[in-house]
Order: sequence, then C-alpha cells, then structure tokens
Amino acid sequence: MIIEDWGLIDYVEGLARQKRCVQSVMQGAADRLVLCEHPPVLTLGRMTNPDSLLYQHKDIEARGVAIVSVDRGGDVTLHAPGQLVVYPVFNLTHQDKNLKIYMEKLEELAVDLLKNFGILAISISGQRGVFVGKDKIISIGVGVRKWVTYHGLGINVNTDLSLFNLIKPCGLNVQMTSMQQLKGHPLPMEDVKAKAIEQFQEKFRK
Repeated sequence: MIIEDWGLIDYVEGLARQKRCVQSVMQGAADRLVLCEHPPVLTLGRMTNPDSLLYQHKDIEARGVAIVSVDRGGDVTLHAPGQLVVYPVFNLTHQDKNLKIYMEKLEELAVDLLKNFGILAISISGQRGVFVGKDKIISIGVGVRKWVTYHGLGINVNTDLSLFNLIKPCGLNVQMTSMQQLKGHPLPMEDVKAKAIEQFQEKFRK
C-alpha cells in the first residue's frame, strides 16, 4: 500500500483528494493509506438524525466548527486537531470482498493500536467504533464504491473533547474520551501514526 500523510488539511479539500484516490484505486492503482488531521468540522453521515446536533447550525458555526454532509454510513461525528484521521482507500476485491469482515478488522486493528499505548479498549456488538469502558475513543464510518473503501477512522489522541458537547456522537448518548485524557498527558502524534501504519500493514497484508 502507498502511505500518505496529508498533515492538517481542510475537510472538504481532503474529501476531494480522497475521492481522487478512490478513482485511482478503482482503475488499478495500489491501495492508499491516508493519515491526516482536520480543522474542527462536523460530518453528517447518511443516517444522521437531526436531533444528533444539539445546537442550531449557525450557533455551531459561530464556534468555528464547519458542518459538511458526506456520503458515508452512520450519524454525525466530529473531527478536530489532535484527532488522527485515517482513510484506508482499499480495493476489497484483493481482500475478503466482505464489508462486515472489513469493519470487524478495523475495530480489531483499533483495539490493538490502543493496546500499544497501554489502553485496554473493546468493541461493542451493534455499535460501530471502539470504547474504553462505556466511553467512546475511536469512531468508524466507511463508504464503498465498486468494492473500494473510503472514509475511515477518527482516533481521539489529543482532541479537544469539549467540542463533542455540540452533538450526540454517532447519534449515541455516549461520552467521548481520548488517549490524552486516559494517559494524563498529550501523546506524540507521530508515535500514534507510526503504530497505526504498522497495524494496517499487519492486518491488511495481501
């Protein structure tokens, strides 16, 4: 797979670049693994319930948080600096060609990633994402075009958790947590990126 680090990138610009990657992989190019961060933005998946936004759009935008409707599954989520966003643009015809298995692999990978940092996390049946106790730490939402995946994971590393008070994350009555909150100090983003790359290379070896 080709690994790309886009750094801090505007969400809409990043989505356009991601879709160009999808087209490229659909045409036979190598799988891409994209890592990045976004300025504060709420993304509304196809299943977003209006009640999942706890404030009016204008009040949210007044906080400096953009709002973007997207073509992934799931409800509303938040991206912000300090959250590692990972976009696997993978051709599943080279894997299991099974979306359920792919999602389960992502959750397993996320649990193993956190274990590297001494954080014991779990997946919960019927709820996408990864949790520490009852608190959610990683959100997962994907899209697929002709068996090529896009969108992906939002890993709360050093995220400003107060921004999640604007929403019901993923439509759930759940508290969000972060690696920083659990460890009691900020974590080097580069260390988390390196471990994320290792986990993807291990789990998605062809």
